[in-house]
Amino acid sequence: MRAHLQQHRLLIVLFILIALMGLAGCALPVQPVGQATGGASADASQNVEPIYIGVSGPLTGPNARYGEQWIKGFDLALEEINGAGGVHGRPLAYIFEDSQSDPKQSVVVAQKFVADPRIIVELGDFASPASMAASPIYQRGGLVQFGFTNSHPDFTKGGGEYTWSNSVTQAQAAPALAEYTVVDLGLDRLAVFYLNTDWGKSTFDLYARRAEELGATIVAAEAYLPEEKDFRSALTRARDANPNGLVLISYQADGALIAQQIKQAGLDVPIVGAGSLQSPDFLKLGGDAVEGVYIQGQFLPTDPRPHVKNVVDRYVAKYNETPDFFAIHAYDTMKLIAQAIELGGPTREGVLKGLYQLKDVPSVIYEKANFDPETRRVVNPQFVNLQVVNGEFVLWDGVKPEKK
Repeated sequence: MRAHLQQHRLLIVLFILIALMGLAGCALPVQPVGQATGGASADASQNVEPIYIGVSGPLTGPNARYGEQWIKGFDLALEEINGAGGVHGRPLAYIFEDSQSDPKQSVVVAQKFVADPRIIVELGDFASPASMAASPIYQRGGLVQFGFTNSHPDFTKGGGEYTWSNSVTQAQAAPALAEYTVVDLGLDRLAVFYLNTDWGKSTFDLYARRAEELGATIVAAEAYLPEEKDFRSALTRARDANPNGLVLISYQADGALIAQQIKQAGLDVPIVGAGSLQSPDFLKLGGDAVEGVYIQGQFLPTDPRPHVKNVVDRYVAKYNETPDFFAIHAYDTMKLIAQAIELGGPTREGVLKGLYQLKDVPSVIYEKANFDPETRRVVNPQFVNLQVVNGEFVLWDGVKPEKK
């Protein structure tokens, strides 16, 4: 009887232990994946616990290139931050979870980050739909979601006070692109190719509205899916509409492919592209077909101003390549978040407090970044009118293209 009782007690203990292990597993913190601490600081060498930042973004899938560029910008910034002693005497580090910029995956990542007490702020996701799907989770978890490439005008409206962005909105960028197209370049019969995504459709609607207000006519509008490869039928319809300009609201790979097929189709009109095309990849993939393309960007690597040149020079020395906007914007964002942590403290609530205190943050893209506390968006964005000349992005020289 006693042996039976002891066995019964042992089974109860084992059951409780298994249940406790299961509960612990549910809240198990994410392990550092793609973690980087930049330059090793004195504190890091003394095994001081880093301050962890979570990053949700694409490392695989069609947008993986953007995640790769983010990492380069992050690491360049961390070399400076940690090389100078870190923040509050601790090195900064990040944990990068691959979401493929898929809303279903970004939600899973958000749940992981909120459950991990080490993570005090989250950066990402790349695309607005992926970020917006995860926003309620970050808001409930009291974890700032800093969507630094999220241009959807509603991104910070639906996420509450824990949703911030230093990205321009489509409501700012699309009308500015229309003004470059119609007013500066003098193009007024436009064929527009745009990604059939939330970003692409929103950008097209805002672009078309402003272009028409300025007196232009959208003679053809062609929506396409991200995985499409053959644009010959759409280009035939665009050619038959007799445009004097063709506009690409595209990403780098698909924009380059469309430009190549435009040339193959014999459609000899000026091409104007959104700032999302401003990347060395667009030049490499497009080759001769993207020569002469007009793009409205926010960053020019050859900008001689010291606040741009100094960072670009360090980037080139580290990676032996010219940075694109996304790498430099990631650099800017890591530096900005470090300053927010410095001001508010290395906690989730401290990050939120610090963001409200930021003022005139040094920035490569904006020179000095400031936020509207109501919208939690950066104010007074700047744009740069560019053109591809001899395989490089250069400042547009002001000469209007000849109308066909």
